[in-house]
Amino acid sequence: MAAIEARKLVRRFGTFTAVDEVDFVVEPGEIFGFLGPNGAGKSTTINMLCTMLRPTAGTAVINGFDIVGQPDRVRQSIGIIFQDASLDDRLTGRENLRFHAMLYDVQRAVFAQRADELLALVDLADKAKALVRTYSGGMRRRLEIARGLLHHPKVLFLDEPTIGLDPQTRRHIWDYLLKLRAREGVTMFMTTHYMSEAEHCDRIAIIDHGRIVALDTPRALKAMVGGDLVTVRTSDNARAAAALAAMHGIGVRTTDEDTLIIETAHGDRFIPTMVDVLRAADPPIQVDTIGLSHPTLEDVFVKLTGHVMRAAEADTVQPLREMARMWLGKSR
Repeated sequence: MAAIEARKLVRRFGTFTAVDEVDFVVEPGEIFGFLGPNGAGKSTTINMLCTMLRPTAGTAVINGFDIVGQPDRVRQSIGIIFQDASLDDRLTGRENLRFHAMLYDVQRAVFAQRADELLALVDLADKAKALVRTYSGGMRRRLEIARGLLHHPKVLFLDEPTIGLDPQTRRHIWDYLLKLRAREGVTMFMTTHYMSEAEHCDRIAIIDHGRIVALDTPRALKAMVGGDLVTVRTSDNARAAAALAAMHGIGVRTTDEDTLIIETAHGDRFIPTMVDVLRAADPPIQVDTIGLSHPTLEDVFVKLTGHVMRAAEADTVQPLREMARMWLGKSR
């Protein structure tokens, strides 16, 4: 049985379609990533899967439970790491875990052992009695991860789990997540717009404007781009693109930042030839910058969507924030 199965999942906010007929299956024990820019529909999808938003259309099943027909069973079998901070900083780390245990009816004896195990696992055993307001950002996120796993969920949802953290702390958080996956065997469904973070996933769904445009392993997705990537900026990109396209049928793409991208098997050999072609144009085309790189997930995204990761286009995470406050008993 799949851990998560979504079929033709849709969510609209008025006339705006945030999630548009999304289909995917997540296998047990898998780290599955939703990669896309802010406003692409990532958080809205998590909202529906976690029963915080009712789908406009379509269906989804979590651990065998329907998100619309059996929401309570779904919630009992999942853990959530919210994008926004959701700890009570007036309580200690252990007290935050205790409050969560009460919400999930975790027995006192079970809680004592489980809390000790998880606090040790995320290196917070020595900070368990300290007020959360004294924690660093990385420590708070680690405590939230421990809290999300306290009731032995089969699926852990992580909505932008390292947003706002520095690169070193992000790496440390992922060390803990991978350790937890190996020890707990939990399935992880995460959203991110960090390309390096997506590399940790077993499979990635690239989402843009509410639609999944590709779904595969990171390696397979990068193989879609081809060989080396040559980027170039010139004095006349339009003429340069035409000249290069006429050069043995070479395909040229243009990004939002006025950069030409050429895929080629041997970039180091191609660049001198390219420069000669542009200089031979009438009048000559000046080369301003040249870059050579191997394919990345950013390159995959650009190839599939025609643009780089953009800034937020819509605030579709507000329902998640409101439900987080409701779940934790906080007022608006």
